[in-house]
Amino acid sequence: MPKKNPHIGSGFDDFLKEEGLLADVIAGAAKRNLVMQFEEARKKQRLTKSALAQKAGISRMQLDRVLDPDNLSASLKIIAKVSTALGKSVYFKLL
Repeated sequence: MPKKNPHIGSGFDDFLKEEGLLADVIAGAAKRNLVMQFEEARKKQRLTKSALAQKAGISRMQLDRVLDPDNLSASLKIIAKVSTALGKSVYFKLL
């Protein structure tokens, strides 16, 4: 008799959790969303990346890490500095 697929009947989140990928997927989605909002605000204010970095009091390299959707290592402190420089607030909500 063929093996029964353990994933049939479970949700996609359950599958990702079983594979040890759920946290990475959630973090990646959150970072992409954050970058999209930062870039939208930056362009709306007509700020160059260099000008935004200077306004936030961080290096251009630090800003590039924040604006890289694939780089999940940006600290909350740096994210808060960029957010403040754009006149925005960042908050987290546990569901």
